[in-house]
Amino acid sequence: MSIAVTGAAGQLGRLVIEKLKLKVPADTLVALVHKPEQTEVLGVAAKAMDYAKPETLGPALSGVETLLLISASEIGKRAVQHANIITAAKKAGVKRIVYTSLLHADTSTLASLGDEHRVTEANIKATGLSYTILRNGWYTENYTSAVGPALDNGALIGSAGDGKISSATREDYAEAAVAVLTTKGHENATYELAGNTAWTLTELAAEISKQTGKNIP
Repeated sequence: MSIAVTGAAGQLGRLVIEKLKLKVPADTLVALVHKPEQTEVLGVAAKAMDYAKPETLGPALSGVETLLLISASEIGKRAVQHANIITAAKKAGVKRIVYTSLLHADTSTLASLGDEHRVTEANIKATGLSYTILRNGWYTENYTSAVGPALDNGALIGSAGDGKISSATREDYAEAAVAVLTTKGHENATYELAGNTAWTLTELAAEISKQTGKNIP
């Protein structure tokens, strides 16, 4: 079994690689990155690829059985970028694609963000390959990173209003990806992934106030 991970130099990708090494031999893993030297500390083989250069994708996927496609970061360009690697995966003989999509991507109203994930999911299914869709919710780290500025500015600033947020950590999402990649029973499945507890920004501000002793509205 050979597993390749796109975005392996990123925050989620690195966590996935490290956790995969605890489950499968390191020599069965391939880190797909823009610059192979980015993954020297990961202790696995690295191959260079560029979504915008389809000619780099086939060689990078040669010999790969399962591809974890961690969604690219360039909003507005991702549908095309993902289509390029999905096409290359099919041609290279990849047997299965696991994709990190968006929570409730099929009904999301988040404009182009949701559209890109919907298109990518459809493209994956159209290949006829085995697939698993991981519809990841928001990262908790997106909000914990705001704690410092909130303390500096005396207020937590956000646009969610009274909306509920069911975030989970990158570590949680990495664990889910590894479970799907290394165990059976996930063929052609779609999973909605998020935290167990929903909270508001008002509640986060109250918790920051409680933990720090400062009044953070």
